Amino acid sequence: MAPELTPAASPPAKRWRPWARFTSVRHKLLAMSLGPLLVAFPLLVLALTIWANIAYERLLITKVRSDLAVATSHFSNMLDVVGQATLGMAMSHALVSRLQAPPLSTPTLRNAAAALDHTSGVDHQPLAELLERQRHRQGLDFLRLYTLDGQALDRPAHLSEATLPLPPRLVARMRGPDAQARGELALLSAAHLHHLAPELEPRTGIALVPTANAQTTHRTHEDRAMVVVSVALVRNAAEQPVAMLVGGVLMNQNLDFIDHINRVVYPDGALPFGSEGTATLFLDDVRITTNVRLFQSERAIGTRVSQSVRDAVLVRGETWLDRAFVVNDWYVSAYQPLLDGDEQRIGMLYVGYLEQPFRWVRYAMLAIMGLIFLALMAVASVWSLRWARGIFRPVERMTGTMRRVQAGDANARVGAVRATDELGQLAHDLDRLLDVVSDKTRALEEWGAALDQRVNERTHELAATNEALRQTQQQLVRSEKLAVMGQLAASVAHEINNPIAVMQGNLDLLRETLGAAAKDHKVELRLLDEQIERIRMIVQQLLQHARPGEYAGYVEPVDVNESVRSCLLLVNHRLSQQRIQVALDLQACAQPPINRHELEQVIINLMMNAANAMPEGGELTLRTTDLPGPSGEGEVSGVRIDVQDTGTGLTDAVRERLFQPFFTTRTDGHGLGLWVSLSLLERYGGTIEAHNRTDASGAVFTVRLTTDVPLVDTPASSL
Repeated sequence: MAPELTPAASPPAKRWRPWARFTSVRHKLLAMSLGPLLVAFPLLVLALTIWANIAYERLLITKVRSDLAVATSHFSNMLDVVGQATLGMAMSHALVSRLQAPPLSTPTLRNAAAALDHTSGVDHQPLAELLERQRHRQGLDFLRLYTLDGQALDRPAHLSEATLPLPPRLVARMRGPDAQARGELALLSAAHLHHLAPELEPRTGIALVPTANAQTTHRTHEDRAMVVVSVALVRNAAEQPVAMLVGGVLMNQNLDFIDHINRVVYPDGALPFGSEGTATLFLDDVRITTNVRLFQSERAIGTRVSQSVRDAVLVRGETWLDRAFVVNDWYVSAYQPLLDGDEQRIGMLYVGYLEQPFRWVRYAMLAIMGLIFLALMAVASVWSLRWARGIFRPVERMTGTMRRVQAGDANARVGAVRATDELGQLAHDLDRLLDVVSDKTRALEEWGAALDQRVNERTHELAATNEALRQTQQQLVRSEKLAVMGQLAASVAHEINNPIAVMQGNLDLLRETLGAAAKDHKVELRLLDEQIERIRMIVQQLLQHARPGEYAGYVEPVDVNESVRSCLLLVNHRLSQQRIQVALDLQACAQPPINRHELEQVIINLMMNAANAMPEGGELTLRTTDLPGPSGEGEVSGVRIDVQDTGTGLTDAVRERLFQPFFTTRTDGHGLGLWVSLSLLERYGGTIEAHNRTDASGAVFTVRLTTDVPLVDTPASSL
């Protein structure tokens, strides 16, 4: 007969209950004891990490803020030094004695020089030498003498008479009512610097170095000069102003000054962990003097600050206190705007130190904190596990004992437990109860043996009677035997139910005594209720054994072909989802006596196992055949059902443990399907075998049912 292919139908939604794995007392106690540790400790570590990062960054910012204050103070001191040096020279007798004349106010340099020559005999060359000596003595880069109109009196030899006057802003300030000698920052053009101090021109004209994140510009050089300049009036003996003395220092590439600031702010040993401090002066956003290194020996003069820092400091006039990428590394940085005499922002003063050593120290501190917390969590976990073990170990031992008793081990006992609380008392009571059950069972077996002996004796005595009397006698003996066994089972049930009632009463009293605290032990109390109910079920099974007619399942001749088709309708949806084709080869004619629902339960379980073995699709073959009898001449002894898949097959290790309870190769299975199926079939004289296919990959599960099982009619009370 050719195999018949049937399509699969669509399934209903399958319910998934992930909590089913965690219903044991062990898992719940472990979750209760380890849950707070695994949640609270990491959260505490995270909170401390965040707090440590914030506090550490604040300390770094506070440090760089104080460094900036020191650098600003030193820079302001330099302004005062330049102002005092210029004022001192303007008031010196050597200079005033050379300028004993009325105020110089002629509009041109030629007239001013001529007036000095005729009135006071001023000689330009000795005057220039005097100013040059004082410039070296005061540590200034330039010291020049001008008329009140801003024309040079100590004109160097390389300048023509048409010299460039001082910037009008400086001249206007000195001629005002509040004119006094003071140092201030100023930006000078290349022409003005050439007029003031042509020897300083090589320090200007700084080539701009392309810098990442800097503001876009088309300039290639910075020709302007940032100077600290001071203007003082030179007065004669009559306290009349006769000239102006201009002194100052050029900041462009002033390496001695910036290195001195760096030594003041960051002396040797001031920064721990190998960090390095740096200082820089900016003209606009260009580094004109710095000790930041572009390469190992080349200073980063001509590089530019990032646009974010420029916008904050030069555009908005803020002080930058934060991390910043300086040339080629991250620094904890402080930038402060520099103002000229008109309160215009013309540059920046920067100090900062390398962040990487502090960052590694912070990581090390966090690692140490993490290790400490991990050690504490490990110690707390071990302590919690030992505490929880004292609760679930007695419960597990009681549960295991009940399972062994159910499996037929009448000598199984809980034994001595360390717990001295209610759980320990309950384990002791359970052992006493099992002793009572064992004694009653032994007595029942002895009474049954004695009864059998009496029946056999009476049977031999009545063997000579007619067949009707013999049948009547057998019926009476069977009735008497069942009655005695029923009485014994009822006696055992009575003896067992009394301790059960005492246990249940004490358990209810325990709940009332604990009151609201019973909620903390709700799981354990429910487990005790389940174990008491399990004892009642054992008693119920004794009654079933004594009165099988009242509890036996409904057994009838079953058409296995129809049962296979019915089961296929129930699982077709699952097979359709997995693209599994079904081949039917149903040829069995015999109808073995069995409970139909239990047979279908076995077939469905085998079909689902086959579907699980073919997650990517395949072919499922269902085949039924008659089993020949001993004579082999058309005699039928039963039915064979084969469930065949095209999966990966069974390994030897899996086949050895296949029908053991709780063995499964799936992560979401419970391992009871095949064990329950085998137990159901053995009640009716059937078997299950498993082996690999020889014609292709896959496995075959074979069910054999016998036709020799006697039929058990269903009592009227159970219909």
